[in-house]
Amino acid sequence: MKLTFRIEYRTAWGEELGVTLCGDDNKPIILSTGNGILWEGSAEMPDAPAGVPISYKYGVYRDGQCNRQESGTIAHIFCPGKKKNCHYLLNDFWKDLPQESYLYSSAFSGDYQPEGGVKASTPADCSVTFRALCPCLHHKHQQLGISGKGVALGDWDIKKAVLMKEIQPNEWTVTLNAATLEFPLEYKFVACNAETKEVEEWEAHDNRRLHLGDMRKGEIYLTPETEVHFSSSVRKVAGTAIPVFSLRSEGSFGVGDFGDLKKLIDWAVSTHQQAVQILPINDTTITNTWMDSYPYNSISIYAFHPMYIDLRQLGKLKDKEALAVYEEKQKELNALPQIDYEAVNDAKRTYLKLMFRQTGKKVLASAEFKKFFKENEHWLLPYAAFSYLRDQYGTPDFSQWPEHSTYKADEITALCAPESSCYDEIAFYYYIQYNLHIQLLDAGNYAREKGIIFKGDIPIGISRNSVEAWIEPFYFNMTGQAGAPPDAFSTKGQNWGFPTYNWDVMEQDNYQWWQKRFRKMAEYFTAYRIDHILGFFRIWEIPSHSVHGLLGQFVPALPMSVDEIQHFGLPFQKDFMTKPFINEDILNRVFGEKADFVKETFVQHCHDDIYEMRPEFDTQRKVEAYFADRKDEESTNMCEGLYALISNVLFVPDRKHPSMYHPRIAVQNDFIFEQLNWGEKEAFNRLYNHYYYQRHNQFWYQEAMKKLPILTQATSMLVCGEDLGMVPDCVPWVMDQLQILSLEIQRMPKNPEHEFGHVWEYPYRSVCTISTHDMSTLRGWWEEDYEQTCRYYTHILGHWGEVPVSAPGWVCEEVVRRHLECPSLLCILSFQDWLSMDEEIRYADVDAERINVPANPRHYWRYRMHLPLEDLMKSKKFNDKMREMIDSTERF
Repeated sequence: MKLTFRIEYRTAWGEELGVTLCGDDNKPIILSTGNGILWEGSAEMPDAPAGVPISYKYGVYRDGQCNRQESGTIAHIFCPGKKKNCHYLLNDFWKDLPQESYLYSSAFSGDYQPEGGVKASTPADCSVTFRALCPCLHHKHQQLGISGKGVALGDWDIKKAVLMKEIQPNEWTVTLNAATLEFPLEYKFVACNAETKEVEEWEAHDNRRLHLGDMRKGEIYLTPETEVHFSSSVRKVAGTAIPVFSLRSEGSFGVGDFGDLKKLIDWAVSTHQQAVQILPINDTTITNTWMDSYPYNSISIYAFHPMYIDLRQLGKLKDKEALAVYEEKQKELNALPQIDYEAVNDAKRTYLKLMFRQTGKKVLASAEFKKFFKENEHWLLPYAAFSYLRDQYGTPDFSQWPEHSTYKADEITALCAPESSCYDEIAFYYYIQYNLHIQLLDAGNYAREKGIIFKGDIPIGISRNSVEAWIEPFYFNMTGQAGAPPDAFSTKGQNWGFPTYNWDVMEQDNYQWWQKRFRKMAEYFTAYRIDHILGFFRIWEIPSHSVHGLLGQFVPALPMSVDEIQHFGLPFQKDFMTKPFINEDILNRVFGEKADFVKETFVQHCHDDIYEMRPEFDTQRKVEAYFADRKDEESTNMCEGLYALISNVLFVPDRKHPSMYHPRIAVQNDFIFEQLNWGEKEAFNRLYNHYYYQRHNQFWYQEAMKKLPILTQATSMLVCGEDLGMVPDCVPWVMDQLQILSLEIQRMPKNPEHEFGHVWEYPYRSVCTISTHDMSTLRGWWEEDYEQTCRYYTHILGHWGEVPVSAPGWVCEEVVRRHLECPSLLCILSFQDWLSMDEEIRYADVDAERINVPANPRHYWRYRMHLPLEDLMKSKKFNDKMREMIDSTERF
């Protein structure tokens, strides 16, 4: 058969277009052009099997190298017919992402394959193949068709439309005898009932027209793959966000588990919600204390936390006495208002060990487990070994292990072998992860069956004491600490302590580390949130000697030379501007009556009234070590004051080029800025605004576009980005281009001119919410700043009169309704904010509803819903209200 490719694409001088077949990028068919716009090229190839789809992609080449390829996940496709020696005329448009790519995600289209396969046709001597892209029809029990002018197209009769065949998910085709068509052809795509075959909906589009000249015998003309849109496919969805650990059912063991997810999904269905969002669920077992409750500090990007296992699904202990003890323990822990992390994990771990002794051999001998092990061995085996060694040596810090501190695959394989003396202890972790896998998979499949978008969370970082840092250290910069610059919720920045990524190394294998991670998530979820998506543009890297985030710098970034700094009109003084500025006045203001003690202990006199830190206290980590055993309020305040002295600099040296500098973040609020005169302050502010808001936009855009297209297209999940904080202009450029849903929060407006976001201005391609896990709830926020609340009550809600000190249910309902009415595709509200509408069932303790305080790195994550899911299902009045609100705002 002969293939002729035709496409319109404007190239630059020296570029040419090529096309690759079936993913073989090494053998492009190079096209030619007469004007640099219209490209055409042909190739002879053996006749392909009839009815087997052939995919192809276009690319832009220069000097034999592909500089750009179509980036969408949906390749061009056609199906050869039964007739031999045909000439296929493939007419195309350049294809990146579909205009409404979210509809093609598994969140909306599902993970399905068309039934029945492709029935190969026997084309006439001259044929026309119509190709179209149209998602979501199977959800509506519909089939794509064509209706148009002429007998062959049904003459616009709703009962005579020509039905198309879905040859791949959302890709439709039909081949017609050109001799039966009346040219110029006039037609529309239509959605037909899958059973009656009658037209149910017409595309809202002008009639399409096709003009064809004379065709030769054996030619098959293929139309470009047209994106077809029906107004009934436009969606808006409501849902709930809640951590798994916060779930409560009558049978859970003091913490939410994967079994509780199905009850949550049932509640979502009953209230007409169509989305459930959770926080990360990976194993964070590091210290075996409540400090491990932080869900973003995982020891594995694949393994799930053992506390999420639903013990009810494992069967009962045969030891009746032990069973009775655990049943009592379950009642005791489940009655607590909050999670007792240590007691829950101790009890569940002991129970799991007993169940492993009882059923472990049988489970590990099953065909289902062997299949799971084979597919997941690449992470499961090192994770189990890591967990065993952590337990043996009492620390996850592998650098302190007397053996296996450096990962060697052959040694670990031998350690995990069935004949190894420690095999049972290692296999215990296989058993746990297998059960967690089947339970979460069951919950994910249940969500799919019920039409619920199941949204997971991908943390930006990993623990420096993790499996990945142990087995793949080359992917990470272990000397830095990832975090976030200061914001309204954390004025000193956030230091997460994670190592940063070695993106140059990751790029060499096309980011396989990330691609595998995303593909694993896609087994369970149909949507995901990229935690701190800004980290894919640049990450806030804090030096290892710092505790706070103020001395960090963006990586990668473009540091400034001394000449550049002075070009802004700011005379550069190295010692004054790059070393902590400490004088008598600052010491007195910070430490008051303790200033003399600070002078005697932590600083030393230089000249006049100028001081410097003593060498034994010249970093924040050294100060932290000194105060490690001093936890009283006075010591804590002094420690924080010393941290402030150390970060009191105007510029931070670049980590790789110390003779170049970055302006210190948020330094305008610090003591050293006060030392500048008016002209110097003006010059510094110009430099600062240029550096943080203008200098890097193209640079960071290019950095993100190296990574995010590959990662977001590695799976069919719906992609949502957490784009909060210090957001450069290039972030919305990339998110729009890749159609990543943004996050919109009214109290964190994207428009700097607004104190509160205008919900009616939110973009359609976004997720809106009232509060996240890192914020106070709606009711909590209402009580934080009365003056701010008054402005919100008057200017946003439009009410007058006395402002209630606590948020009444009717106010919360109004706020919720306005969010449901906004244009955002997804309106996913926290469980606490949904319940805030009903004063009868909402939790009385507002403060206890908060999940996390980002400014406190030692916060205890222990919030748990106060009523069981079984009682929530019975709350008819509240559920009826939710259902009415969701229905009336057209989110169902």
